[in-house]
Amino acid sequence: MQPETLVRDHTVYACVMGSRAFGLATDTSDTDRRGVFLAPTPLFWRFEKPPTHVEGPGEEQFSWELERFCELALRGNPNILECLHSPLVEQVDDTGRELLSLRGAFLSRRAYDTFTRYALGQRRKLDAGIRTHGVPRWKHAMHLLRLLMSARDLLRTGELRIDVGDQREPLLAVKRGEVPWAEAERWMARLGTETEQALHRTPLPPDPDEARVADFLHRARRASAYEALAATAPDLR
Repeated sequence: MQPETLVRDHTVYACVMGSRAFGLATDTSDTDRRGVFLAPTPLFWRFEKPPTHVEGPGEEQFSWELERFCELALRGNPNILECLHSPLVEQVDDTGRELLSLRGAFLSRRAYDTFTRYALGQRRKLDAGIRTHGVPRWKHAMHLLRLLMSARDLLRTGELRIDVGDQREPLLAVKRGEVPWAEAERWMARLGTETEQALHRTPLPPDPDEARVADFLHRARRASAYEALAATAPDLR
């Protein structure tokens, strides 16, 4: 089965991410589409396994196989967790709805480490760009600030919200280069401190509910197997 067919025929959840989901879109913003597909169970009975992810077939489109998506979400991967909380859902079936109902099962204090590591990586890239070009990449600075806000608020409330709300204009001012770099750095440092403080009082559990997610994945695989058997042997019940 071709990768594009997996996305076209077996997607269980698809959404728009990036600036449009974050409430930071402008007239020039791309439309980043992300999705989750459930590869038919019989494909795993072969030596050659189905792909864990597929890029395309559309522009700015990327999808994960359900098991891989769940693995990354359980680890607290920021990009994956944010996909589950997009306000712009384009496609969802019963399996996708159950996946969305499990959003809380993926959240834990591990998010502090994963979000912080990701933020540090982005900061290093920003600093490298300044050393090379003499000026920050302001769009990246804006998204780093947004990520830090999201991490802080997740730890404070136990809920992940990705729309920036009333912080849209201050963040877009950073993107336009209207905020001095020293001020942007102070903002990043303050958010980092607030995030660390939130960790000590967070309502999030120490670990995600892996057993609940594993049960969901098992049932999804089993249902897919039964569906395949019914299609090839209609008399089997």
